[in-house]
Amino acid sequence: MKENETEVTEFILMGFCLGTKIHIVLFGVFSLFYAFTLLGNGLILGLICLDRRLHTPMYFFLSHLAIVDIAYACNTVPQMLVNLLSPAKPISFAGCMTQTFFFLAFAHTECLLLVVMSYDRYAAICHPLRYSAIMGWRLCNTLVTTSWACGSLLGLLHTSLILRLPFCGPNQINHFFCEILSVLKLACADTWINQVVIFAACVFILVGPLCLVLVSYSRILMAILRIQSGEGRRKAFSTCSSHLCVVGLFFGSAIVMYMAPKSRHPEEQQKILFLFYSFFNPMLNPLIYSLRNSEVKRGLRGALCKASHSQEL
Repeated sequence: MKENETEVTEFILMGFCLGTKIHIVLFGVFSLFYAFTLLGNGLILGLICLDRRLHTPMYFFLSHLAIVDIAYACNTVPQMLVNLLSPAKPISFAGCMTQTFFFLAFAHTECLLLVVMSYDRYAAICHPLRYSAIMGWRLCNTLVTTSWACGSLLGLLHTSLILRLPFCGPNQINHFFCEILSVLKLACADTWINQVVIFAACVFILVGPLCLVLVSYSRILMAILRIQSGEGRRKAFSTCSSHLCVVGLFFGSAIVMYMAPKSRHPEEQQKILFLFYSFFNPMLNPLIYSLRNSEVKRGLRGALCKASHSQEL
């Protein structure tokens, strides 16, 4: 390191390069979306906890997906809202690394949870008579624990590889949070090891799981077509289509961000993609599951009826 270079102790998140008035408008819109995200996923969690009819493996996995979505929003959105009102407000080096770790851990965990949920739907539709035996609670707890553990370990691996790098300036991250690729651009050393690990993680966490999901749903589709009852086909397709919507939104945006060739103006385009990936997906997930799932809607109506009845008493 050169003598006139100093170690970076904090970063400046550049955010969105727009005018002050637009920042205020975005602050209001994103604050509203943030509230919807917390309320929607919190409502899903509450319904699953309160309604015993939802105490099944499918909703057990859905509750963990809701937890991940809440954690996503709480990890990135508050800092983004602060930066919209005060663009020059810095984030400490430790705070930036912490945000990077949690974002990566939650992203990897959600990928694995979506694969687990596709396997659950495969077992329920393709092997309905053996479903209870296949998806026992011991297996469900093991799958969820493994998803969280693998996600956390991969996040820790990426963060550890960043911490070995020197950062000697500049300290301006052209993003609205400490995204790993944007942070690596500021390193004062070769980052090829980091890039190789990121690519390997994409293959392991994105391409591999997506192939498993597609295989599961190809078999599910064939099984649905063999169902004689029209009501049975409708119910099976309803639950599976909800999960496919979430899988398409999550994996599609993630693959475009990390594996698609970069354009001539990648940074601004990536900000929009990350906004969709880390902000809108957590908000849309509870809407997709509640609007497309009759059991969730029935549980919500039951909870509202109980609340109104208790108020009358």
